[in-house]
This record gives sequence, structure tokens and C-alpha cells, in this order.
Amino acid sequence: MVIRVRVPGSCGELVQGVCHGTPFLLTCPVPIFSTAVVSDEPGFSRLPPKAAQAVNFTLSYLHCSSFPYHLQLVSSIPRGKGMASSSADVAAVIQAVACACGRTLSEQDVGHLAARVDPTDGVFARGLSLIQYRRGNIIRSYEPVPPMNVAILDTGGTVDTQTFHHQWDKTMPYHTAPAVAALSLLDKEPTEEQIGEAATMSALAHQNILPKPALPQLIQACREMGALGVNAAHSGTVCGVLFPSFMPVSEVKQCMTELTARFPDYTLLDVVPLISGTMDIEKEE
Repeated sequence: MVIRVRVPGSCGELVQGVCHGTPFLLTCPVPIFSTAVVSDEPGFSRLPPKAAQAVNFTLSYLHCSSFPYHLQLVSSIPRGKGMASSSADVAAVIQAVACACGRTLSEQDVGHLAARVDPTDGVFARGLSLIQYRRGNIIRSYEPVPPMNVAILDTGGTVDTQTFHHQWDKTMPYHTAPAVAALSLLDKEPTEEQIGEAATMSALAHQNILPKPALPQLIQACREMGALGVNAAHSGTVCGVLFPSFMPVSEVKQCMTELTARFPDYTLLDVVPLISGTMDIEKEE
């Protein structure tokens, strides 16, 4: 038996803040993945602490007293960058453990279990997911996902998510108005332009909490190059430059070469498409 569950990472969040007293984030899934692999092969693989917690919470939720399987995590998601590495790990592990125990959990169940471990990104949920990240409630999913291109820029270093969220709690009231304004742009099926505008509003509103170097100037330069906006990791070090789907990737990369020469605090990690969140499940007997 082999079970694989694959969950994507993110390039920060498209929007994050507080709306009507509810803290939320809107996911920005990209095609870098964490994969949990369960097998009945002998052996043991040490899991990261949050993933190990997720195993225990899932077994308790399923009323399983033991887990006689080998569980391994394989991830290509950078750590400490605001790219949902822990959220992807935890969601993949929760679903993989459940599948090994004969269950397939809903997105809401996975969200609720994941939030018991840590505030969770909703990258495991279909579409672009609006999630109450402290409780794991999926508020809304935006589908279909516009096929935008995202140039992932990194400002360097790492951010401890748990420490950040303690600081964020004290400042949440200041992010109500910008969050409501950004979400109001996405009331209906959002266009690429509306997503770019909402993301930029949220990134700028967050500058007094976790600032990105010369962000207003970066945004202006990106728009002059044809970008629709810039999103930020609200608890990380990356930004995403959001380009329209009609612009070729080769042209986007050329723009980013010019941009990083002008803004040396930023390093280009990759150019990738915006994708739907998911939990891809594969089973082999």
C-alpha cells in the first residue's frame, strides 16, 4: 500500500486582514508542493514537530489508537518565507493519515484539524480560498482561478510565524478597513485586474507591520512593466508580482531581470502560474 497526498505552497497571501471581526486570508497557491507518503514498508521517518502534532490530532479525531504505517514528508517549499510550508505539510499529513485509516476528510475537517496545530493557510482547499485561519473555517472559494503569472520575489531572511501572529493580534483592528475594501473588489467572480488591485491594497496596508523594502516604488515600477499588482507574504519575506495571463513567461522573466537590478533588496525565486488549491490523493495497492 502506498498513499500520496500532495498540497501546494503559496506566494504569501492575496489579501489578509479582519472583516466584520473575523481574521481571514485569501490564498495565493502556486505549484510548489509538500507531499505526505504513507506506506506499509518498514522504517521510520522523523517528521517536523507541527506535522507530528497533526498525526496525533488526526488519529484522535478518527478514534484510532495506533498507526502501524511508515509516514514520510517530501517538500519543495522554502521554509520561513511565508509560502505556507507548514500549512501544506500539516494538511497533507492529516489527509494521508485519514486515508490510511480508511477515511477521506472534507476541506472543512482538514482546516479545523490544521488550525489546532497552527494558524493555517487554506492552500488545501479548491480555488482561491478565503479562510478564517485561526479556526480553519473555509468562508468562500473563488473558482475558476484566473491563469495569472506570479513572479516570486524574496527579500531574504526568515520569519517565525508563531511569533509574528502574536504581534499581529495587537494590530488587527488597524487592518479592518483595508481588508473590507480589498474584499469588496472580489464580491463576484474576480477578474485578473481586480485580484491585482485587491492584493496591492492589502500589501500596502501591511507595510507598518512587516514592511517590504521600497514597496510603493516597487509596485509603481511593476505596473510600468505591465503587472497588475503586487501581493505580499503578510507573515513572511516574499512578494508576488502579478502579471496578466496573456504576457509570455519569457517577457515576465526579462521584466524581473530589469526590476531586480533596480531593486537589489529583492531576489527572483521563480515565475509560476497562480493555481487552484488542492489535496491531490493517489493510492496504490
